[in-house]
Amino acid sequence: MSKKAKIKAKVLSQKMIAPDIYDMWFSTELSKDAHAGQFIGVYPLDGAHLLPRPISICEVDREQSSLRIVYRVAGQGTAEFSTWKEGQEAELLGVLGNGFPVDEGKGKKVVLMGGGIGIPPMLQLAKELAAAGTEATIIPGYRDDKLFLKEDLEKYGRVLVATEDGSVGTKGNVLTVMNELQIEAEVIMACGPMPMLRAIKAYAQEKGITAYISLEERMACGVGACLGCVCKTTHKDHHSHVNNARICTDGPVFDAREVEI
Repeated sequence: MSKKAKIKAKVLSQKMIAPDIYDMWFSTELSKDAHAGQFIGVYPLDGAHLLPRPISICEVDREQSSLRIVYRVAGQGTAEFSTWKEGQEAELLGVLGNGFPVDEGKGKKVVLMGGGIGIPPMLQLAKELAAAGTEATIIPGYRDDKLFLKEDLEKYGRVLVATEDGSVGTKGNVLTVMNELQIEAEVIMACGPMPMLRAIKAYAQEKGITAYISLEERMACGVGACLGCVCKTTHKDHHSHVNNARICTDGPVFDAREVEI
């Protein structure tokens, strides 16, 4: 099977785990090649929408040939996905994108940061780091006390929660936790809203920390067709000879020093 293929999959389970946030497992061969930070394209069934919806990979179970996504209902496509039941056939495109460089964490103090719907990719990342002998500190940032995936994350590292409303853990954001609890990091790996990633990039530069950030929030089609996710980089694109990268095909994970956000 090629690394990027459109294949049939079957829904194994689905449940709502927080308001408008759904947790779905697929039975799919794509689990063989999937890694933390990559994503899949999920096709709506109605046929009216030709392009798939890009959704990050939350967890992979290679033994069971299954793959998990945790997503927020944000439009027609994801609203349709939320109605799918066990046994439903689906079409997926994958595996897409370049993921997190797990080997870069070896023997180092690694901190994972996820904000909102940027939390799901942190689970497979923590799992892969743990399998490679690196136990990371994991800082998920939530709006309130709906702490989806917290218990899953706790299997693979120390979890320090930030909530915007202060209902659980540290009141503030992921960087509030870093500062208030004086967490040391040599490598940061993060996914979340753009303001959060901008702040992490600045923080990492100031402290001399290597940071890898997933810009997946900016993706639209996920296959490089719409050019809606172009960002400026320090490298010239070898096709257009300008300092641009398409997040979906060149990322979504970048060294924070190499992108202008």
